[in-house]
Amino acid sequence: MYALCDVNSMYASCEKVFNPAIRNKPVVVLTNNDGCICAACGIAKRMGIGKKFVPYFQVKEALDKAGAVIRSSNYELYADLSQRMMDTCARFAPDINVYSIDECFLYYGKGSSAPPQGWDALATAIRKTVWREVRLPIGIGMGLTPTLAKAANHASKRIEGFNGVAVIDSEVKRKLILSHMGVTDVWGVGNRLGRRLNVMGIQTAWDLANQNPTKIRKDFSILVEGTVRELNGEVRHSWDGVRAAKKEIYSTRSFGQRITDATQLHSALASHAEVVASKLRRQKSLTSAMSVFASSSPHDSEGFFSKSYFHRFTVPTNDTRNIINVTQAAMQTLFKPGIRYYRCGVGLVDLHREELFQHDLFDQSTDSPKLMSCIDTINARFGRSTVHIAAKGFEQKFAMRREFLSPQYTTRWSDIPKIIC
Repeated sequence: MYALCDVNSMYASCEKVFNPAIRNKPVVVLTNNDGCICAACGIAKRMGIGKKFVPYFQVKEALDKAGAVIRSSNYELYADLSQRMMDTCARFAPDINVYSIDECFLYYGKGSSAPPQGWDALATAIRKTVWREVRLPIGIGMGLTPTLAKAANHASKRIEGFNGVAVIDSEVKRKLILSHMGVTDVWGVGNRLGRRLNVMGIQTAWDLANQNPTKIRKDFSILVEGTVRELNGEVRHSWDGVRAAKKEIYSTRSFGQRITDATQLHSALASHAEVVASKLRRQKSLTSAMSVFASSSPHDSEGFFSKSYFHRFTVPTNDTRNIINVTQAAMQTLFKPGIRYYRCGVGLVDLHREELFQHDLFDQSTDSPKLMSCIDTINARFGRSTVHIAAKGFEQKFAMRREFLSPQYTTRWSDIPKIIC
């Protein structure tokens, strides 16, 4: 049996955890630089406000009239509460797979028998425990396969009568839930694939489950075949115990305000270089090449400007200093006086596993593993950028705009909630 635990409106729900005063109000969370809406709580959705990815300035008046609480994305808070939720859920199963920041699968083993209290009671206990200990509302769906668990989770939130918990443990429940789901509500079926299935007369998840898997594979792909088999109780999805290393690592972000100064642009690039280098070392890889780019906004009246710079290392590296040196060389290509820069970024490509890479006899590496390890250890213990390369600067005027940022209640000493008795 599999269980999928999924937080309801994750970002918006996190904003309410330490602020009970807004728990009964519509809460809307914005994307980077407060550009668009990325999350809205259930109250906001029922009021018809907070549609995802709509630019904030277009709906600002409507949100104000509705009395909506606006928040900038507080990633530090969301990540910490996510980890707390995962730790709580992990206590209820022998195996857990964290699928995303707001979702995790619990696995109870092949052919696992129902617990003494029953699957419904177990799911309810998990849901209540997460609320009691983390104050996050979650929906839980259980099924014989990950896809059925996803379908049950959908039912727990969208189909009347389930109230946050749904278990597909019988043929009657499987037919009931799948019949009430559109085919695009099935895990892995997007709008484009859904339109093709609709043309074939497949409108619901139940219709898809009743298709011939072999014919579906011939008409579509092995992935769609796997979905059909999973809807019928045959496990086809699996997850690795160790997450595969990334083949590319990028860090890119738009600025809080336009940049016209060369020093500020290089500081931003150095900041991105530091991020990707740290991630590269974390997965114990080396990079043979990197890309650096900077651009203005295509919506600016001055016209669009975009430049990129590609560099290949003679000896693969994961040393922050070597990567930042490339950003300095790239400035001659990227910077042009008078341009109001809106975005920049750094990408590492052609990655190799550090322990398996064969170094050249004549081209010696200039990396300092001990220095990088020391920097990473200090930053891991005392916080990101406690120690950093001077090229990054200290006063970052290009930092992301977050005008509606809530306190970082669990990750910053000054923001820890105070209880007065």
